[in-house]
Amino acid sequence: MSEKDNLLQADGKQENQSTENSTTTEENHVTIPTENQDTQENQDEVLNEIEAVNAEDAEDEDTKDRHEIEVKDYHAMDLEGLTAELEKLVTNEKVQAIKKHVEDIRAEFKAKFNTLLDEKKEEFLNEGGNEIDFHYSNPIHKQFKETYFVYRDKLNAHYKSIEKSHKDNLEERLRIIEEIKGLINVEENINTTYNHFKELQEQWRNAGSIPRDKYNNAWNTYHHHVEIFYDFLHLNRDLRDLDFKHNLDKKLKIIERAEELAQDDNLNRAFRELQVLHKLWKEDLGPVAKEHRDDIWNRFKAATKIIHDKRQDYFKDLDKIYELNLETKHAIIAKIESISKQPVKSHSAWQGKIKEIEALRKEFFSAGKVPVKVNEATWSKFKDVVRDFNRNKNAFYKDLKKEQHTNLDKKLALIKIAEDNKDNDDFETTTPLMKKIQEEWKNIGHVPRRDSDKIWKQFKSACNHYFNKFHAIKDAENKEGFEVYNKKKELLETMKSLEMTGENDKDLKSIKDHIAQWKALGSVPPNKRYIEGKFSKTLDSLFDALKMDKAEAEMMKFENKLENLSNAKDSRFLDNERSFIRKKIDEVKGEINQLENNLQFFTNVKDDNPLVKEVHKNINKHKESLELWKNKLRKIKELY
Repeated sequence: MSEKDNLLQADGKQENQSTENSTTTEENHVTIPTENQDTQENQDEVLNEIEAVNAEDAEDEDTKDRHEIEVKDYHAMDLEGLTAELEKLVTNEKVQAIKKHVEDIRAEFKAKFNTLLDEKKEEFLNEGGNEIDFHYSNPIHKQFKETYFVYRDKLNAHYKSIEKSHKDNLEERLRIIEEIKGLINVEENINTTYNHFKELQEQWRNAGSIPRDKYNNAWNTYHHHVEIFYDFLHLNRDLRDLDFKHNLDKKLKIIERAEELAQDDNLNRAFRELQVLHKLWKEDLGPVAKEHRDDIWNRFKAATKIIHDKRQDYFKDLDKIYELNLETKHAIIAKIESISKQPVKSHSAWQGKIKEIEALRKEFFSAGKVPVKVNEATWSKFKDVVRDFNRNKNAFYKDLKKEQHTNLDKKLALIKIAEDNKDNDDFETTTPLMKKIQEEWKNIGHVPRRDSDKIWKQFKSACNHYFNKFHAIKDAENKEGFEVYNKKKELLETMKSLEMTGENDKDLKSIKDHIAQWKALGSVPPNKRYIEGKFSKTLDSLFDALKMDKAEAEMMKFENKLENLSNAKDSRFLDNERSFIRKKIDEVKGEINQLENNLQFFTNVKDDNPLVKEVHKNINKHKESLELWKNKLRKIKELY
């Protein structure tokens, strides 16, 4: 046993002997018999808890920093989020202040990464891999490990630096205790001795942190000899009473603050500050007059117990919240299990299910903590149901890959056809063939992703080669048609800016002249026939501006339309127009019959009745329309 341990042990014995002969000292927590011994034991348990935390903090002068670092819900974070949070803590915070945070983050990362590793391994085996050959590398995992190694190196360096500091600080405190012990044997002016005592107290306050296992013994020994010194001061009662009064004032303020904290709803914050108050009581302040010691210490303990009991109740409520979280997680597990059992037979459906599972995974991690006793079982059940889903998914995609390889063979066969015919000049035979294989390509389905772009570019290149050649030859053949198109385009712009004079004959002649010019220009290529539609719309607006019989104007527009349809090589356009007109004729006849039938209901009603007049008006209107449609049908028949 070292000299300093012998000193602390010996002084501890002296302290106990001294305590037995005195009333009680609040710093040594000597039990005071009361009517309710259980209450007193509970209070001592609370005080012991605070003493243990403060002893741990004695090794670390940065406990304030540690308490102020936000404890986030690491369970709700994914691998990337956990890595980012670890990097942030290691980079921005003191290494000795983040130990608990890092341990929690590392535990969550390890659990989630092991789950991912199991999934990747299962996929590898499903694809026919050998277990001994399995290897999975993840950049996030590598990044996390590198950051954790940085943290560990920093922490080791910190421990090495504080080990010597703790040793030196302890030796300094033991030296101070020895000097205080010796003050009662010094033959000098009492004021000089008192000032020396105050200097030693200040040195003690600034001596720095010491090992936690030496903390309580060192402080109790220090206070023991401080009290002996104060007893020695009875020779100079004024100095002692002045110090007692100062300590009493400070301790009463600490009690008042503790009683305020007992009303604070933020229990974690209140408990942390309570620890600080106990530390101040013990480390910064000396004793008070004996007649006040029991009263103020019991009052401080009572406030401490209120905060502790409220905190215990809070943890009980927290357990209820954890139980609710457990129910939520069980419900999520049941949903995943249900989805896993549903039959899925398409890639798109599987992608939908994968998104559902991913959303449920996030929901599971965000659901909050569960009771510790079921945490491992809940996590294990969650991993099992997710693993079952992944097995079904992997089995589907294993079969899908076989199908994709079959599709690849089919598309390669189409590429061969395309490349064999890309220079074929038999356009009449080859063009339908090339269009056919393009349609087949669309209907074949997916191929392996690694081949998809490559074969598509190869197929597209062969098809483009053929059709570019085909269109180049056709464009050459349609050169004259393109010239017609350009002329018609110019004429159309002229017609759009044509203004009517208001003289019907003159304006009609102008329109007919432009129609004649249009017809004289000839035909345009098939891919430019849309200009005929623009021409028809322009004519419609010009005819609408004329002051002439609407039926006559309509027939003139229709005749121009027929001219365009008859010039088209595909007779279906004319057939469709004839079918449309016949349908309209039937519809108008039906309307007329309906109106004439309606007249039969107007018995004993004069012809000048407004309703009867309206029906006759509609009948005449429909008859005019019928005559116009019949004239259009006759014009079409003339073309046939």
